[in-house]
Formats: sequence, structure tokens, C-alpha cells
Amino acid sequence: MTPLEPGAALGPAHFRVRRSDLVRYAGASGDFNPIHWSQRVATEVGLPGVIAHGMYTLGLAGRAVAEWAGGTDRVVELGSRFTKPVVVPDDEEGVVVEVAGEVKPTDTAGRVRIDLTVTCGDQKVLGMARAVVVRDE
Repeated sequence: MTPLEPGAALGPAHFRVRRSDLVRYAGASGDFNPIHWSQRVATEVGLPGVIAHGMYTLGLAGRAVAEWAGGTDRVVELGSRFTKPVVVPDDEEGVVVEVAGEVKPTDTAGRVRIDLTVTCGDQKVLGMARAVVVRDE
């Protein structure tokens, strides 16, 4: 487990996203909006292409946080704003979402806040992304 001391830099963690991941996520979440699988529909509504589900992207950030914290049971809060779409091309390479964090103190004993930077390419795709985790004292 990474030490969760205030000021510590975490990551980056890298997650490859392919369209097949979006199809599986749609099945698990029940979100079958065609902007997440149809190039035609996505571009017709003004998007640059098929985009990942916002909650899927946040879930990747949560996965990184859980790994840094030592398990999902240590994650107390996770949230963000969806600022830019993760555009996923129709190829085997897909795109890479990168998650990095910086540990900040909290007012609650035994917990720290992790401010997250979540990017795809050179674009920040989640804004105000942060988590609160339990840490060992």
C-alpha cells in the first residue's frame, strides 16, 4: 500500500479503454445510450465520436483510489464533475485514461483526502475529482 501522508503524490495509474469495455459497462449498468457505442449517433448529436460513460471513467478513478488506499472498503467518498468526454476510437488500441493523486489532510482523524487528476491524452476529463479514504495511523 502506498503511504497516504499529506503531500504524497500517487500514481499515475493507467487504464486502457476500448469500445468493447463500453459495451460490457452498458450491460452491467443498463445505460444503453447509443452515444456510447454508435459513431453515427454520437456525431449526429455533436460529439467528436463514441464516448465512454462518465460513471465508467469515474469508476476507473475509484479503482486507482482503492488500490492506493489498500482496498475498496477504505474509500469513504468519491466524486467529481464530468468536464470532457473520453472519446474511444473503433480500434484495438482504444485510449488510455490516466489517474494521479495528491494526498491532502482532512479534519477527520484517520482519514485523508486525495485530489485526483484524471486525463485522457492532454485533456482533463474529470473536474473537482476527489476521494476521502481511511488510512492507517
